[in-house]
Amino acid sequence: MRARVIQVDAFTQVPFRGNPAVVCLLQEPVPDAWMQAVAAEMNLSETAFLQQDRHAFSIRYFTPVLEVPLCGHATLASAHVLWEERLVPDDAEILFQARGGTLRAHREAEWTCLDFPGYPVEQVDLPPGLSEALGAEPVSACSVKGSGYLAELPSEVMVRALQPDMARLRQGQFGPVSVTARSGSESYDFVSRFFWPAGGIEEDPVTGVAHCSLGPYWAARLEKTDLVGHQISPREGIVRVRIRGERVDILGQAVTVMRGEIVA
Repeated sequence: MRARVIQVDAFTQVPFRGNPAVVCLLQEPVPDAWMQAVAAEMNLSETAFLQQDRHAFSIRYFTPVLEVPLCGHATLASAHVLWEERLVPDDAEILFQARGGTLRAHREAEWTCLDFPGYPVEQVDLPPGLSEALGAEPVSACSVKGSGYLAELPSEVMVRALQPDMARLRQGQFGPVSVTARSGSESYDFVSRFFWPAGGIEEDPVTGVAHCSLGPYWAARLEKTDLVGHQISPREGIVRVRIRGERVDILGQAVTVMRGEIVA
């Protein structure tokens, strides 16, 4: 099996920051087991597999241990690759067919805009064991449509200092957990971090899909529809969010850091 692979750092303009994703360009269908093996070999939070299907691109996403229906940073990386490699004209919109639905990407100056579904959140009682797993007491907790939780902490300082117990997060079966707070900087509206050890991702550097729920959450809290999120993992990254009813625009930047070929 041969396929071109390109590694991209998403939600950043700076190499070796943001969230790395591998984009694998397929010429023909391949077995699911092969894609999962490649994703395990790449050992990044996501590997995207692209294959052109008439006027759209089929896209599938794999963590090192499982397939997921939707991924923000790998979609951003894929759009970046398609334009940069001249597989799609610079000014053309890209249509993706993912297991999580139909997605679109277009350029807005130096930014890539992704049309994604919004994920409503619902305030709930704090799940038993979540505070202990996070090592901090949230001021509120929400369930996220689809799976997982969103937990707000009192301050950005607390989000930065967080050192979760990954074993407890995994064993507690909380699913993906976004931890957030209002930003302490005038440059951003909110900060976040994202943990999903059961999905093979202890801490994801910058998580586009998480902003499908973080955006609506903070839009309601701050009474605004255009927001800027700062994911403050060690690699960090910037995600702009626009709320459009049941949809959200996720905007980010990206940079290519590696090109290669799979020969096995």
